[in-house]
Amino acid sequence: MDSSSVDLAGSEVEAIVVEGDRVIVRFSRAHIEKSMSGSVERTRWWQAGSLVFEGAKAEGELPDCPCVCAGGDVGENIYTYRDMIPIPLKSRGRAHCDLRFEGTDRHLRVNAEAVELQMEDRPHYIEHLRPE
Repeated sequence: MDSSSVDLAGSEVEAIVVEGDRVIVRFSRAHIEKSMSGSVERTRWWQAGSLVFEGAKAEGELPDCPCVCAGGDVGENIYTYRDMIPIPLKSRGRAHCDLRFEGTDRHLRVNAEAVELQMEDRPHYIEHLRPE
């Protein structure tokens, strides 16, 4: 089985938009790691997309954009994903995030009723990752 996930550290955020009860984290270049079961090798890709929170409320002052994500947590119901987001991700129920950004002590903290990762276009190949 193949698996893909967004690697939050190093992913480029072009905007964080608050529209009523929606909070949208717009990635210009989300870093994606793909792996295949039974193989120790992985590949790295980039792709544009958005992490959309519905029924959401952001806490505190938002970081200035564009910026680079330094990691953090994204959660849906009983699961918390540290420094990554599984692809696909679409969930209703309790959702949250606490993202850190390079060069600032500001975080993006959101509590919401739903979360969805919406990827756009197609992934673009960066490199092949082999174990050392």
